[in-house]
Amino acid sequence: MLGRRSRDTKARERTMYVAFIFAICVAVLVLGGAVLRAALQVEKARQQTVFDATWTVAQERTKRLDEMIIAQDRAVIANVELADLSTIADSWLPTASRETPTVRAILVVDLSTTARTVRGFVSRRPGPGDDRIRRLVLRRLIGAMDLEPPFQQLRHLHHVVDERDYLLSYWQFLKDSNTPYLVVAWHDVSQLVEHVMPQLYRDRDSGSQMNVVDQEGRILFGKPIGQGSFSVGLRFPTTLYRWRLQVALTGAKGLAEQAVRQRMVQIGVVGFAVLIALFGIVIVLRAAAKERRLAALKSEFVANVSHELKTPLASVRMFGEMLLTGRVANEEKRLEYLRIIVRESERLTNLLDTVLDFAKVEKGKAAYTFSPGDLVEPVGRAIEVLQYRADRQDVELKLDLQPASAVFDSRAVELAVINLIDNALKYAEGTSQVIVAVIPGDESVTIRVEDQGSGIAAKDQARIFDRFVRGRHATDAHVRGSGIGLALVKHIAESHGGTVSVQSPLDEENTGTRFEMTLLREQPR
Repeated sequence: MLGRRSRDTKARERTMYVAFIFAICVAVLVLGGAVLRAALQVEKARQQTVFDATWTVAQERTKRLDEMIIAQDRAVIANVELADLSTIADSWLPTASRETPTVRAILVVDLSTTARTVRGFVSRRPGPGDDRIRRLVLRRLIGAMDLEPPFQQLRHLHHVVDERDYLLSYWQFLKDSNTPYLVVAWHDVSQLVEHVMPQLYRDRDSGSQMNVVDQEGRILFGKPIGQGSFSVGLRFPTTLYRWRLQVALTGAKGLAEQAVRQRMVQIGVVGFAVLIALFGIVIVLRAAAKERRLAALKSEFVANVSHELKTPLASVRMFGEMLLTGRVANEEKRLEYLRIIVRESERLTNLLDTVLDFAKVEKGKAAYTFSPGDLVEPVGRAIEVLQYRADRQDVELKLDLQPASAVFDSRAVELAVINLIDNALKYAEGTSQVIVAVIPGDESVTIRVEDQGSGIAAKDQARIFDRFVRGRHATDAHVRGSGIGLALVKHIAESHGGTVSVQSPLDEENTGTRFEMTLLREQPR
């Protein structure tokens, strides 16, 4: 009855726990949705604000260039008298540099003739290039003009010939009411780029960044606009309509901040609530997962230790019964059985010592008695404990023990070396020898245990010194172990002011493992 009530209570607790987590998740989703919606609205408002401001600047700047060119065109037509074309030079040239700085030449073409005769031509800089301009207009550019009525309407032609841009302003007039004439003003494009644009598009207030690009996207004026800038590209309406003015507001960041401030407080409060909820969920889930994982590891630990205890106890009992019943062939066998009993007892004692020492470490009560001595002594005792087991497994314990004086806890060092050698004998399957070495240094001494086994996976090497953790190879091979030996070795090494490390593999065939425990010669005070 009590067991059933306990199970019912646990079931109710689990149900409440799941419901609590579900409620938190729903709250987080609702709050997260509200935050996302608010953020999207703020971002949309910011983008619209920046776009509108940039579009307004681009419209104003493109319109300014068009108006300047059209104003020059009107000044040109005011100086053209069809009744007496010889007066163009006298009326236009004196004021040309001031009123029409980008107009280089004026042509008047008679459209009534098949050859389209040039009736008038005036150039600000007469020279050999004038004939080329006349031929270019008559043979190639006039064909691209819109010569349909109505007459006396100002039109513009922005055309590319041989990768060179040309801008022409042109009008049609009727002379004597029946003879169509075409008046053409040729604008110097290089003059527009080099002199006019720097005056129109220089940012005195540093509020925007601008450049002009052609139909291929090549920059004709200005510097490249930085990546990530919110820019608007707008074609010139009527004059240089093949080109595009690109504008990016350098003050867009300030506009964005102004739009964001409207809901900053609301988003901050909701965001903080979401963070707190998420943090609570993470803490709860991690704590629950950690408890479940620790419970599973402890259960595995108890099972493994129980098995480790049963093996030597079974050997002691079997050989003890054989001696008790007198089933011994001779005195040599009797001595052999006694040696086995003693060594299995020592193995049992070492295992119990390991568990008890680890329990002290877990409770924070581990204490070591440091005294000067030669590290070869505790290492040698550890080798004696495991020699019989190594012989039984046909593994040679190869020794390289150099005298090394230090201040240490003899029993703790012996226990650490036993765990390292035991680890090699247990997990390094296929190894023919285990090398145990004591290597003295100036300020520290290194105890090395090296095997020729299959090695330790790289992703396991960082965790094998944690409590209850065993490598994947040991788990897959169903090798029994407590999972606390290397954790205890690490604690002993660090308590002696040293470190423990692992290196694997040791050769090109991905075999071999080397453990090194380094201890300080003198313990810090």
